[in-house]
Amino acid sequence: MKLSVLDQTPIRRGSNAVEALQESVKLARLADEWGYTRYWISEHHNFLTLAAAAPEVLIARLAAETKRIRFGSGGIMLPNHSALKVAENFRLLEALYPNRIDLGIGRAPGGDRLTASILNPANGFNPSDYIRQIDELKGYLEDKSTPGTIHEKVRAIPRIETIPQLWMLTSSGESAYIAAHFGLALSYAKFINPNGGPEAIEAYRKQFKPSATLAQPQASVGVFVFCADSRVKVDEMQAVMDYRMLSIERGRVDDEAPSYESVKNNVYSPEEKARIQYNRARMIFGTPDEVKARLTLLAASFDVDEIVVATFADTEADRLRSYQLLAQAFDLKTV
Repeated sequence: MKLSVLDQTPIRRGSNAVEALQESVKLARLADEWGYTRYWISEHHNFLTLAAAAPEVLIARLAAETKRIRFGSGGIMLPNHSALKVAENFRLLEALYPNRIDLGIGRAPGGDRLTASILNPANGFNPSDYIRQIDELKGYLEDKSTPGTIHEKVRAIPRIETIPQLWMLTSSGESAYIAAHFGLALSYAKFINPNGGPEAIEAYRKQFKPSATLAQPQASVGVFVFCADSRVKVDEMQAVMDYRMLSIERGRVDDEAPSYESVKNNVYSPEEKARIQYNRARMIFGTPDEVKARLTLLAASFDVDEIVVATFADTEADRLRSYQLLAQAFDLKTV
């Protein structure tokens, strides 16, 4: 089993963006040491509780602190950008860190539509535009010079021998078909949508067309995970996460994560309890043995050998410890 990190750069209660980013530096160093396969940064905008709106900038900083682990975007929200600029950003990263860069792309805005329209005023939120952008992006990265296309006249620099590994992030079956058509690797975001993942990956494998960058289908699944030595700590973090997910669903995205003391006596309505149960399918919380067993079953149900782990915790020490316990449980250093 391979494990990877999805860092959404959370700013926890009482902290700030500067501290959150320094925590990412520390986590990247440790993930490299502990044997994680890759470290992805998400793109979010207009969220005051998240610190990274520009994954490519943070990737450059974190990769310089490490020796082995791959870095990438989980993902770049392609409609927010021009395909040429994304290609040049990630070509530069690949030139700096050869064979260590992933370019994961997605279609969601990474925030609200108003912010997305400001990031890219030409964004019409049209699925066909997204398909065109993917085609353009691949053309730039693969140095195509097809007559009659933009690639005949415009090239992405710098010219290098290697290509970032291309991934598509999805929480739906539709993008799985797009990834298969373009010959991209696929990562299913179970932490967004707990339903339909195995079916999406199965369809992707069946429809996959080999590309210049990927000969065989490659897939992973992303999930929220919290691992602790203490059952008490697991239960407390679960209670906090239950409340936080409900708050986000109500549009309160800028609310700080609450303390356990502030939520432990909450009484939820039947409807809220139903949403809590739904959201718990997006996460795996437990002690090391419990989490290992559940992640192993998850990988088998998706038919993948890699899980991308996103972890929120009440303290930096608890978050780092969670990733350490996972690495130890799966003996990542020996893989």
